[in-house]
Amino acid sequence: MSEDSSNILGYGVSLVALLIAFVVGVAIYIFISYCYKLICQKTGKEPGGIIWIPVVRYIPLLQVAKLPEWLVVLLLIPFVNIVVFIMMWAKVCEARGKSPWLVLLWFIPVVNLAFIPYLAFAE
Repeated sequence: MSEDSSNILGYGVSLVALLIAFVVGVAIYIFISYCYKLICQKTGKEPGGIIWIPVVRYIPLLQVAKLPEWLVVLLLIPFVNIVVFIMMWAKVCEARGKSPWLVLLWFIPVVNLAFIPYLAFAE
């Protein structure tokens, strides 16, 4: 096997791995966006198509949390965004009839992966 053919094989494997990572990333994004849509709908807010657009998809969630929509700008500032997310998700939990302390799950590794789907699919 020549050096050229092994390089081509390496590029091919890398390309397949990159494609798989891209597809998995898009699937996760679609699932999370769908969960956000369900959360909005279960609180009586119809999010529309904006829920599928990055960054601005938090506007309907801020409305559900009864927070000002301009806070979406603060989500772009490092460290400030953590405080805004905690406030937003605590109020979203309240709007869904759950304890605002549920937002602490956001800080527990692995358990935090179930936080948003729980809010979306729980009754």
